[in-house]
Amino acid sequence: MKYIGGKWKAVILIHLIEKKRYNELRKECALITERMLSLQLKELEADGLVKRTVHTDKAPLKVDYELTPFGKTLIPLLESIAEWGRETAARTEHIQQTL
Repeated sequence: MKYIGGKWKAVILIHLIEKKRYNELRKECALITERMLSLQLKELEADGLVKRTVHTDKAPLKVDYELTPFGKTLIPLLESIAEWGRETAARTEHIQQTL
């Protein structure tokens, strides 16, 4: 839980199953404040789950984020959590409709 605990880390990691630019990630994680996204990405990078690449060959700078090989070991877990969330949301919606 040290690596993925908290409100946003799993959300960020599932979006990084495919490499993303910072702005793409920002749009996909719209409910996260920019400050929180930045802090969480720094923690995930420090923990070795996320790799940050800065492209300095053109202006403006472009920054990519992607899962490291260690981070990719979480993909099955992240996909299971996402599936559980979808099933729970559907079940909850069904329960609310019957009330």
